[in-house]
Amino acid sequence: MSAEPRVQPELRRMQVADVEGVMRVEREAYVYPWTARIFEDCLRVGYDCWVLAVDGRQVGHSVLTVAAGEAHLLNLTVDPRWQGNGLGRFMVRRLFDYVCSQDAEALFLEVRPSNVAAVQLYRSEGFEHIGTRPRYYPLPSGREDAWVLTRRCAAPAGS
Repeated sequence: MSAEPRVQPELRRMQVADVEGVMRVEREAYVYPWTARIFEDCLRVGYDCWVLAVDGRQVGHSVLTVAAGEAHLLNLTVDPRWQGNGLGRFMVRRLFDYVCSQDAEALFLEVRPSNVAAVQLYRSEGFEHIGTRPRYYPLPSGREDAWVLTRRCAAPAGS
């Protein structure tokens, strides 16, 4: 896949008014989507919430936290109809650059092992598998483990 998106995306801060559009994407992408309340709470407590837009249309979103020298990517979603256009890679790169600029030492995330495209994307962007959270994600019958991945930010010059 090309490193550059095939469209011209914009990544901007999420506002409460964006939550309705975020929910449309979330419901298209997941059997067990986050709720509007979760996104509203993330905004309220000051998490870094982002909307991905193409030509003014919401096609993705993400939520992350940065605290105590670490960042955690809690949600990164691209509308299934827009997947395969380099948008996930665009967001991963922009968010990683952002967290490193916030003096985080590393970015952590969880991913379903069954989400092969996401696993391949994260690995191709330098993320390493460092652990497993048993029975983390719901399934129609039972639960699926989560792989914990991380990528370290480069050490500042002179460190």
